[in-house]
Amino acid sequence: VQLQASGGGLVQTGGSLRLSCAASGGALRMYGVGWFRQTPGRVREFVAFIARNGFVDSGDSVKGRLSIFRDNAKNAVILEMNDLKPEDTALYYCAASQYTDWGLLTRSSSYVYWGQGTLVTVSS
Repeated sequence: VQLQASGGGLVQTGGSLRLSCAASGGALRMYGVGWFRQTPGRVREFVAFIARNGFVDSGDSVKGRLSIFRDNAKNAVILEMNDLKPEDTALYYCAASQYTDWGLLTRSSSYVYWGQGTLVTVSS
């Protein structure tokens, strides 16, 4: 399955963004889908995931400020982020995993398929 992340851009502090992870070559509903972010010199950080059965979870640094859901008609997963802060600035990646164990879906090593990343920049 091939993933295409989009929706990044420049936004002011307190603003919102809607990121999309669109898939081709397979039905994304059959995978757990995660979002991760990375800045230069830092390890890739878990942002959120949605499991095959719809269970969702998010990282502590973004908890309460985002929602993640599936758009099966578009074979995509959407990440909506609100109340953005400068520390949210990063390259955001989506990824797909065949694991169903929720504990494994927070780990980047559990994902086989990755999109190319979309840049989110939050200005102060």
